[in-house]
Amino acid sequence: MLGYSVGMVSFSLFFALGVWILQQQVDLPVLPFYWPLAAIPLLIPAYATPRLVRSTLILMSAMALGFCYAAWIAQTRMSDSLPDEWQGKNITLTGIVAEMPRIHERGQRFAFEVESVQTTGPHVPHRIQLATYNNENETPLEMHAGERWQLTVRLKQIHGSSNPNGFDFEVWALERDLRASGYVYRKDSPNLLLGQVTTVSSFIEQSRESVRTHFQKTLGDAPYTGILVALAIGDQASISADQWQLFTHTGVNHLMSISGLHITMLSGLFFAITYWLWRHNIALTLRFPARKAAAIVGLLAALTYTLLSGFEIPAQRTLYMLSTFAVMLLISRNITLSQLLAAALLVVLLADPWAILAPGFWLSFGAVALIFYVTGNRLGRAHWLMEYGKVQWAMTIGLIPPLLAMFQQLSLVSPIANAFAIPLVSFLVVPLTLLGTLPPFEWMLYIAHQAMVLCMWLLQALDTLPLVTWTQHTPPAWTIAAGVIGALLILTPRGFPFRWFGIFLMLPMFLTEPPLPAEDNVHVVVFDVGQGLSVAIQTHRHTMLYDTGPDFTGDADSGNRIIVPALRGMGINRLDKLILSHDDIDHVGGTHSVLETIPVDTVSTSLSADHPSLRNAKGFEHCSDGQQWDWDGVHFEMLHPADSITSAVKPHDNDQSCVLRISTGERHILLTGDIEKYSEERLLNLHNDKLLTTLLIAPHHGSKSSSSETFIAATSPEYVIFTAAYRNRFNHPNPEVVQRYTESNTEQLRSDIDGALLVDMNASSIQIERFRKTHQRYWTHQTYELPSPK
Repeated sequence: MLGYSVGMVSFSLFFALGVWILQQQVDLPVLPFYWPLAAIPLLIPAYATPRLVRSTLILMSAMALGFCYAAWIAQTRMSDSLPDEWQGKNITLTGIVAEMPRIHERGQRFAFEVESVQTTGPHVPHRIQLATYNNENETPLEMHAGERWQLTVRLKQIHGSSNPNGFDFEVWALERDLRASGYVYRKDSPNLLLGQVTTVSSFIEQSRESVRTHFQKTLGDAPYTGILVALAIGDQASISADQWQLFTHTGVNHLMSISGLHITMLSGLFFAITYWLWRHNIALTLRFPARKAAAIVGLLAALTYTLLSGFEIPAQRTLYMLSTFAVMLLISRNITLSQLLAAALLVVLLADPWAILAPGFWLSFGAVALIFYVTGNRLGRAHWLMEYGKVQWAMTIGLIPPLLAMFQQLSLVSPIANAFAIPLVSFLVVPLTLLGTLPPFEWMLYIAHQAMVLCMWLLQALDTLPLVTWTQHTPPAWTIAAGVIGALLILTPRGFPFRWFGIFLMLPMFLTEPPLPAEDNVHVVVFDVGQGLSVAIQTHRHTMLYDTGPDFTGDADSGNRIIVPALRGMGINRLDKLILSHDDIDHVGGTHSVLETIPVDTVSTSLSADHPSLRNAKGFEHCSDGQQWDWDGVHFEMLHPADSITSAVKPHDNDQSCVLRISTGERHILLTGDIEKYSEERLLNLHNDKLLTTLLIAPHHGSKSSSSETFIAATSPEYVIFTAAYRNRFNHPNPEVVQRYTESNTEQLRSDIDGALLVDMNASSIQIERFRKTHQRYWTHQTYELPSPK
């Protein structure tokens, strides 16, 4: 039989491997009812089989149990779904506002627990995500946690964008048991039903909302009120995008919300205070051991803070780890640090099998493992300051591989920033902020805010340094594996053989370059940005971006949510040219984020030079018919608009769109922006000989006002791409337009069905990857298929 330490750690790791394998599946397997029998090898007596055989059976059993358990949880959750035929239709239902509403520019967003459905026919999932949108002529609709409402809603199945290095909204929603999303239909008046719900969860959410209101009233417009709100109740939406960017640049973003570090430190503080008080009372010590009493109080403190954070997934992970520690202490079980971490891993995955997909899962367990690695099993005790420095060094070196793999970015000033931010925020700001939630101590919020002012001033000073962050492409998997081994070697004790070799093992992550298109080749990415357009074009030595997609809400836009992460993952750290086709928010909404993050040599556009989107632009030129250039054997030519605007075209018309033709050999790609029939006729009259194309980005997302029969005949595309949002309100692409392309024998692709489209073209061939299909997982939303060409 394996030793307990090896057995515990190995069992947890193989269980985690089984969970991870399940999360990579394209289709969810159908489990037989007897799947729990996979646990039988755990019951085999040690004397019944050879040690190696039994150990192998137990580990295989652990992996099978992890796989089957995760599949069972997924089947249970995914069985609760909205039928296709009820998408977009009015449904009247009654339920409870299940969380503190998040405020956005035009209303609120919140989880809603459905109690009953008044409309006859539909099955509505028990938990959905709703949004309210306030119109100018309507009284804003304000909802609060724990309230019971009768609403008329319009729902759709959970659907998110699908892009390289992009956020997977669909698995995020599945993890939180949100099985449909939609909005409140205001034409049917919502009714607030009498009586608030008195459940524990509603009480917690009401308390969180009252804390947010209390902070806002106490601090008013103080610049860092949102940060204190986030530290108290986990409302990260209260922190502005500029503040988040500063935290990311300086590597302290893990401190600026309810993090595992804060929960652990608060729990440890209560543990220490209780232990000190308890052991000085003989009567209490005789009744119950001081260490066990302190463990209970520390765990209760962690639970309270986790509940106050909204019981978010990252906080849950920390709570489970602390719970494991407390339970082992209470049952007087002597366990090693590795056993403790393994037990916590098992508890976390049992509670949330999707946690293994989250970057926070790997970073939190990795950070704790690193602390154990550099502080455990050492001879003697160093000074606490040396220990603190050793842990900071371990975090800096050991987390480089996962940070590059998941975010393609490192903060070079992180060790300095964390050296003062951790004690300042964790030991001063957080305790004062939590005490400030109580009305008698609200004055402490002012002290906490002033401490935050000092912290922000220091962070801003660091951010002005010449080289604050390192950004690069996503390293290949083998370099990440080598980097992990290298980091562990570097962190071994002084005198360990070949310790220096770890540096060479980490170098490939930085030195391995991503593959570039060959000469005369072009790589094109048509991003899935919802209702909008953004296209990246890359040749051997040059890169261009055509449009920047839509602005979403508040600080979120397609630039910072989709385009920048994708370009960074591709290894693109500058743009030779940015083309902004015309002045529509679904085409220029992400411009500010792109210009703020990525250096751009030239902006070519039909917009005026003083347009707000161009305030950070350096080089500027108007796009116009006749402009052409060559990059690495690939020819680019602007076909529209004309040098001068005619009276038929108004300043903000779609017909001002920059139309770009990309050619290599006899193959061509045509990017048309939002041109309509006027511009199509102009192109037919002036450039009929240049319209034949291999791949066409459909004009105006496939609207009825574009893609005329004559234009389709002149372009005669092999492929057409419609860029449109899932179930968009404009009904793009229009069915008549779809039919026209079908009749022309054109293969049709759609961003809402296929996700991002990755195109590789040279003079002799074109290959197109449908990102949603090639990166499909069992939770990926499947939509209807387009008609095939004749």
